[in-house]
Amino acid sequence: MRKLILNADDLGLATETNAAIERAHRDGALTSASLMVGEAGFEEGLRVARANPGLAVGLHLTLTDGVPILPAARIPSLTQANGRFRDDMATLGLLLVLSPAAKAELAAEVAAQMERFTETGLVCDHVNAHKHYHLHPLIAAALMQAAAGAGVRCIRLPWEPGALVRRADPTSPRTAEWALKPWCATLRQRALNWNLLAPDQVLGLAWSGHFTAARLLAALPLLLPGVTELYFHPATQAGFPGSAEGYAYAEELAALTDPRVLAALEGVARGGYAAMLLPKAG
Repeated sequence: MRKLILNADDLGLATETNAAIERAHRDGALTSASLMVGEAGFEEGLRVARANPGLAVGLHLTLTDGVPILPAARIPSLTQANGRFRDDMATLGLLLVLSPAAKAELAAEVAAQMERFTETGLVCDHVNAHKHYHLHPLIAAALMQAAAGAGVRCIRLPWEPGALVRRADPTSPRTAEWALKPWCATLRQRALNWNLLAPDQVLGLAWSGHFTAARLLAALPLLLPGVTELYFHPATQAGFPGSAEGYAYAEELAALTDPRVLAALEGVARGGYAAMLLPKAG
Protein backbone atom coordinates (compact mmCIF):
# COMPACT_ATOMS: atom_id res chain seq x y z
CA MET A 1 0.00 0.00 0.00
CA ARG A 2 1.23 3.50 -0.81
CA LYS A 3 0.87 6.35 1.66
CA LEU A 4 1.88 9.92 0.85
CA ILE A 5 3.06 12.92 2.81
CA LEU A 6 2.99 16.14 0.79
CA ASN A 7 5.06 18.56 2.83
CA ALA A 8 6.09 22.19 2.43
CA ASP A 9 9.33 23.43 3.92
CA ASP A 10 9.86 27.00 5.15
CA LEU A 11 6.59 27.83 6.88
CA GLY A 12 7.45 30.93 8.92
CA LEU A 13 10.13 32.21 6.55
CA ALA A 14 8.16 35.04 4.92
CA THR A 15 4.69 36.24 3.98
CA GLU A 16 5.14 34.74 0.52
CA THR A 17 5.79 31.22 1.86
CA ASN A 18 3.11 31.42 4.55
CA ALA A 19 0.39 32.50 2.12
CA ALA A 20 1.34 29.84 -0.41
CA ILE A 21 1.40 27.06 2.17
CA GLU A 22 -2.05 28.03 3.42
CA ARG A 23 -3.41 28.09 -0.13
CA ALA A 24 -1.73 24.79 -1.05
CA HIS A 25 -3.38 23.15 1.94
CA ARG A 26 -6.84 24.71 1.67
CA ASP A 27 -7.17 24.52 -2.11
CA GLY A 28 -4.66 21.83 -2.95
CA ALA A 29 -2.91 18.62 -1.97
CA LEU A 30 -0.59 19.81 0.80
CA THR A 31 -0.89 17.77 4.00
CA SER A 32 1.93 19.08 6.20
CA ALA A 33 4.46 21.87 6.66
CA SER A 34 7.73 22.41 8.50
CA LEU A 35 7.96 25.56 10.62
CA MET A 36 11.04 27.77 10.98
CA VAL A 37 10.82 29.23 14.48
CA GLY A 38 13.43 32.00 14.23
CA GLU A 39 12.57 33.75 10.99
CA ALA A 40 10.73 37.00 10.31
CA GLY A 41 7.51 35.28 9.27
CA PHE A 42 7.27 33.02 12.33
CA GLU A 43 4.27 34.69 14.00
CA GLU A 44 2.36 34.79 10.72
CA GLY A 45 3.28 31.16 10.03
CA LEU A 46 2.00 30.28 13.46
CA ARG A 47 -1.30 31.95 12.62
CA VAL A 48 -1.52 29.84 9.46
CA ALA A 49 -0.87 26.68 11.46
CA ARG A 50 -3.50 27.51 14.06
CA ALA A 51 -6.09 28.48 11.45
CA ASN A 52 -5.64 25.18 9.60
CA PRO A 53 -5.86 22.33 12.12
CA GLY A 54 -5.84 19.76 9.31
CA LEU A 55 -2.31 20.83 8.38
CA ALA A 56 0.25 18.73 10.26
CA VAL A 57 3.11 20.98 11.37
CA GLY A 58 6.63 20.04 12.43
CA LEU A 59 9.94 21.74 13.20
CA HIS A 60 12.20 22.84 10.33
CA LEU A 61 15.44 23.06 12.31
CA THR A 62 17.54 25.94 10.99
CA LEU A 63 21.31 26.08 11.60
CA THR A 64 22.45 27.83 8.42
CA ASP A 65 21.08 30.62 6.26
CA GLY A 66 18.88 31.88 9.06
CA VAL A 67 18.49 33.46 12.49
CA PRO A 68 19.20 31.65 15.78
CA ILE A 69 16.89 31.54 18.77
CA LEU A 70 19.69 31.98 21.28
CA PRO A 71 21.70 35.22 21.37
CA ALA A 72 24.63 35.01 18.99
CA ALA A 73 27.03 35.70 21.87
CA ARG A 74 25.98 32.40 23.46
CA ILE A 75 26.68 30.40 20.30
CA PRO A 76 29.71 32.10 18.70
CA SER A 77 30.83 28.93 16.92
CA LEU A 78 27.54 28.79 15.00
CA THR A 79 27.13 32.44 14.07
CA GLN A 80 28.61 35.28 12.01
CA ALA A 81 29.44 38.83 13.08
CA ASN A 82 25.98 39.93 11.87
CA GLY A 83 24.30 37.57 14.34
CA ARG A 84 23.00 35.17 11.70
CA PHE A 85 24.02 31.54 11.36
CA ARG A 86 27.18 30.74 9.45
CA ASP A 87 26.73 29.74 5.81
CA ASP A 88 29.95 27.71 5.43
CA MET A 89 28.23 24.42 6.18
CA ALA A 90 31.20 22.14 5.49
CA THR A 91 33.60 24.14 7.67
CA LEU A 92 31.10 24.36 10.50
CA GLY A 93 30.45 20.65 10.15
CA LEU A 94 34.14 19.95 10.72
CA LEU A 95 34.28 22.37 13.66
CA LEU A 96 31.42 20.52 15.33
CA VAL A 97 33.51 17.34 15.21
CA LEU A 98 36.67 18.99 16.50
CA SER A 99 35.34 21.42 19.11
CA PRO A 100 33.51 20.32 22.29
CA ALA A 101 32.43 23.95 22.76
CA ALA A 102 30.83 24.07 19.30
CA LYS A 103 29.08 20.76 19.97
CA ALA A 104 27.66 22.12 23.24
CA GLU A 105 26.46 25.28 21.46
CA LEU A 106 24.79 23.10 18.84
CA ALA A 107 22.91 21.12 21.47
CA ALA A 108 21.77 24.32 23.17
CA GLU A 109 20.45 25.91 19.96
CA VAL A 110 18.67 22.75 18.82
CA ALA A 111 17.02 22.45 22.24
CA ALA A 112 16.02 26.14 22.09
CA GLN A 113 14.35 25.72 18.70
CA MET A 114 12.51 22.63 19.91
CA GLU A 115 11.40 24.54 23.01
CA ARG A 116 10.21 27.50 20.92
CA PHE A 117 8.05 25.11 18.89
CA THR A 118 6.69 23.44 22.02
CA GLU A 119 5.76 26.83 23.48
CA THR A 120 3.41 27.43 20.54
CA GLY A 121 1.08 24.75 21.85
CA LEU A 122 1.07 23.00 18.47
CA VAL A 123 1.55 19.26 18.32
CA CYS A 124 4.91 18.70 16.64
CA ASP A 125 4.22 16.24 13.84
CA HIS A 126 7.84 15.76 12.74
CA VAL A 127 11.32 17.21 12.58
CA ASN A 128 13.68 17.88 9.69
CA ALA A 129 16.35 20.48 8.94
CA HIS A 130 16.88 23.35 6.54
CA LYS A 131 19.15 22.20 3.70
CA HIS A 132 19.07 18.71 5.24
CA TYR A 133 21.81 19.74 7.65
CA HIS A 134 20.73 16.94 9.97
CA LEU A 135 22.58 14.55 7.67
CA HIS A 136 25.59 15.64 9.74
CA PRO A 137 25.90 12.95 12.42
CA LEU A 138 26.21 15.35 15.37
CA ILE A 139 23.31 17.51 14.19
CA ALA A 140 21.25 14.36 13.65
CA ALA A 141 22.07 13.19 17.18
CA ALA A 142 21.14 16.56 18.73
CA LEU A 143 17.91 16.77 16.74
CA MET A 144 16.87 13.22 17.53
CA GLN A 145 17.50 13.74 21.23
CA ALA A 146 15.56 17.00 21.32
CA ALA A 147 12.69 15.54 19.32
CA ALA A 148 12.40 12.45 21.48
CA GLY A 149 12.48 14.61 24.61
CA ALA A 150 9.54 16.59 23.25
CA GLY A 151 7.57 13.46 22.39
CA VAL A 152 8.00 13.78 18.62
CA ARG A 153 7.86 10.46 16.76
CA CYS A 154 8.77 11.25 13.14
CA ILE A 155 11.77 12.55 11.21
CA ARG A 156 12.73 13.09 7.57
CA LEU A 157 15.68 11.13 6.22
CA PRO A 158 16.14 12.28 2.61
CA TRP A 159 16.89 9.14 0.65
CA GLU A 160 15.48 9.60 -2.84
CA PRO A 161 15.17 6.69 -5.34
CA GLY A 162 17.18 8.08 -8.23
CA ALA A 163 15.94 5.57 -10.80
CA LEU A 164 12.34 6.61 -10.13
CA VAL A 165 13.21 10.30 -10.45
CA ARG A 166 14.95 9.77 -13.78
CA ARG A 167 12.06 7.66 -15.09
CA ALA A 168 9.70 10.52 -14.26
CA ASP A 169 12.01 13.07 -15.88
CA PRO A 170 15.18 11.91 -17.66
CA THR A 171 16.58 15.45 -17.48
CA SER A 172 16.69 15.34 -13.66
CA PRO A 173 20.02 16.14 -12.01
CA ARG A 174 21.66 13.22 -10.24
CA THR A 175 22.05 13.31 -6.47
CA ALA A 176 24.69 11.48 -4.43
CA GLU A 177 22.45 8.45 -3.94
CA TRP A 178 25.47 6.16 -3.56
CA ALA A 179 26.24 7.95 -0.28
CA LEU A 180 22.75 9.01 0.80
CA LYS A 181 21.13 5.59 0.71
CA PRO A 182 23.50 3.80 3.12
CA TRP A 183 23.89 6.85 5.35
CA CYS A 184 20.13 7.35 5.63
CA ALA A 185 19.82 3.64 6.46
CA THR A 186 22.31 4.19 9.30
CA LEU A 187 20.45 7.25 10.53
CA ARG A 188 17.19 5.29 10.36
CA GLN A 189 18.61 2.77 12.83
CA ARG A 190 19.81 5.57 15.10
CA ALA A 191 16.38 7.22 14.90
CA LEU A 192 14.74 3.98 16.04
CA ASN A 193 16.85 4.17 19.20
CA TRP A 194 15.00 7.41 19.94
CA ASN A 195 11.62 5.90 18.94
CA LEU A 196 11.57 8.00 15.76
CA LEU A 197 10.19 6.76 12.44
CA ALA A 198 10.95 8.08 8.94
CA PRO A 199 9.23 7.76 5.56
CA ASP A 200 10.55 4.92 3.41
CA GLN A 201 11.63 7.32 0.68
CA VAL A 202 11.55 11.01 -0.18
CA LEU A 203 11.03 12.92 -3.43
CA GLY A 204 12.09 16.53 -3.89
CA LEU A 205 15.85 16.41 -3.52
CA ALA A 206 16.78 16.40 -7.21
CA TRP A 207 13.86 18.72 -8.00
CA SER A 208 14.36 21.12 -5.09
CA GLY A 209 12.80 24.42 -6.07
CA HIS A 210 11.59 22.95 -9.36
CA PHE A 211 9.00 20.34 -8.35
CA THR A 212 6.56 21.17 -11.15
CA ALA A 213 3.12 19.74 -11.87
CA ALA A 214 4.54 17.81 -14.82
CA ARG A 215 7.14 16.13 -12.62
CA LEU A 216 4.61 15.39 -9.89
CA LEU A 217 2.13 13.87 -12.32
CA ALA A 218 4.88 11.73 -13.87
CA ALA A 219 6.15 10.55 -10.48
CA LEU A 220 2.86 9.62 -8.82
CA PRO A 221 2.22 6.40 -10.82
CA LEU A 222 5.82 5.29 -10.21
CA LEU A 223 5.89 5.62 -6.44
CA LEU A 224 7.14 2.63 -4.48
CA PRO A 225 5.09 0.82 -1.83
CA GLY A 226 5.31 2.21 1.68
CA VAL A 227 5.33 5.81 2.90
CA THR A 228 6.72 8.45 0.53
CA GLU A 229 7.27 12.07 1.44
CA LEU A 230 7.12 14.56 -1.40
CA TYR A 231 8.46 17.90 -0.25
CA PHE A 232 8.01 21.30 -1.85
CA HIS A 233 8.97 24.96 -1.50
CA PRO A 234 5.82 26.85 -2.48
CA ALA A 235 5.63 30.63 -2.37
CA THR A 236 3.43 33.18 -4.05
CA GLN A 237 6.45 34.70 -5.82
CA ALA A 238 10.24 34.70 -5.79
CA GLY A 239 12.57 37.44 -4.65
CA PHE A 240 11.49 37.72 -1.01
CA PRO A 241 14.02 37.98 1.87
CA GLY A 242 15.45 34.53 2.49
CA SER A 243 14.42 33.16 -0.90
CA ALA A 244 16.76 30.89 -2.85
CA GLU A 245 18.03 32.19 -6.15
CA GLY A 246 16.53 30.40 -9.13
CA TYR A 247 13.75 28.59 -7.28
CA ALA A 248 10.46 28.37 -9.18
CA TYR A 249 8.36 28.99 -6.09
CA ALA A 250 5.12 29.86 -7.85
CA GLU A 251 5.38 26.77 -10.06
CA GLU A 252 5.59 24.57 -6.97
CA LEU A 253 2.49 26.23 -5.57
CA ALA A 254 0.78 25.65 -8.92
CA ALA A 255 1.76 21.96 -8.81
CA LEU A 256 0.13 21.50 -5.41
CA THR A 257 -3.13 23.11 -6.54
CA ASP A 258 -3.26 21.66 -10.07
CA PRO A 259 -6.66 19.97 -10.70
CA ARG A 260 -4.89 17.12 -12.51
CA VAL A 261 -2.79 16.44 -9.44
CA LEU A 262 -5.84 16.48 -7.17
CA ALA A 263 -7.57 14.01 -9.49
CA ALA A 264 -4.53 11.73 -9.53
CA LEU A 265 -4.45 11.72 -5.72
CA GLU A 266 -8.11 10.79 -5.38
CA GLY A 267 -8.40 7.76 -3.11
CA VAL A 268 -4.68 7.74 -2.19
CA ALA A 269 -3.92 7.72 1.53
CA ARG A 270 -2.17 10.96 2.45
CA GLY A 271 -1.59 13.06 5.54
CA GLY A 272 1.08 14.27 7.93
CA TYR A 273 4.06 12.23 9.04
CA ALA A 274 2.42 10.87 12.17
CA ALA A 275 -0.82 9.99 10.41
CA MET A 276 1.04 8.02 7.74
CA LEU A 277 3.82 6.47 9.85
CA LEU A 278 2.39 5.66 13.25
CA PRO A 279 0.11 2.72 13.93
CA LYS A 280 -3.46 3.69 14.60
CA ALA A 281 -4.56 3.46 18.22
CA GLY A 282 -7.13 0.80 18.95
